[in-house]
Amino acid sequence: MHILPEANVTMPVPSQPGREFAVRVSDRGQPSVRDGSDGGQVISLLFGTGIEEWRRGWRRSVGTLPDREAIVSASDLTRGAATGTQVVPDRRLAYTVLGAPVDVERILEAVSDHLTDARDLELTVIVDDIEPLLAEQGPDAANELLDGLGARLDDCDSTVVIGCSFTERAASSVASVFDPVGNVEQLDHSVGLALDTLRQDDPTTFGYVRQHWAETRDGIEGCERNYPQAKQIHATLSEPETTPRTLGTALSGLVSLGVVDTWSETVGPTRYDLTAYRPARMWAVGATLATDEGDGSIDG
Repeated sequence: MHILPEANVTMPVPSQPGREFAVRVSDRGQPSVRDGSDGGQVISLLFGTGIEEWRRGWRRSVGTLPDREAIVSASDLTRGAATGTQVVPDRRLAYTVLGAPVDVERILEAVSDHLTDARDLELTVIVDDIEPLLAEQGPDAANELLDGLGARLDDCDSTVVIGCSFTERAASSVASVFDPVGNVEQLDHSVGLALDTLRQDDPTTFGYVRQHWAETRDGIEGCERNYPQAKQIHATLSEPETTPRTLGTALSGLVSLGVVDTWSETVGPTRYDLTAYRPARMWAVGATLATDEGDGSIDG
């Protein structure tokens, strides 16, 4: 299959069973990472927000500041702050300013320094917003950061929440780093409205998409033809749960969701234009369906 450059890049969806974190993704601005936080001890790692703005946001979102907070600023958004670590005892705050660009190992060292005082406490680690790291340094840097955090928090009673803006420049990296089923806790994406419309207008097709989106994705990404029929996509699958007919129904749903197109220059069975395949949107479909499991509805 011929894949177009940039956003249309085939991406494996990894399984990261050793990682224990909750990812909150949004394509409508920075996702809310403070929701559910009970204050207490917090380490905040900032890529997309300055320290003062971040601290003000606690009162807007939660109503109060954490009991104790350590902040690592890995950006140039904290104006006027010198690099290094500062402690503000009366505000129950310690912060480290690294500036940008900065390598991942230095970020992890700064987090480790703040862990010394929190190792015996219930701890929340918040990463806001990882999108700049993904966009500027790529998925390898993000994987290094996440694996490094996991190793350093291994003996801590900790909860890790990662915020990620789903932007055009970072979409392919988001999809290659985060498993849409195993990692994503919340997703606020425009594809949710399209899924809700499909569910209301054509519940049968919606049901096939919900049940078979992952197998349909595997068939699309495993097909070497540019303009195949459903049966030709189905033939690429080993031990499929679908039939060519049910796969074709799921494909038609993905066309309506803007994941793939049909090829108009054909007579007879529908052919699909896989050169127009949008794997990042496919990831968003899967993540939206996975985060919605249990209540049978899709919120836009």
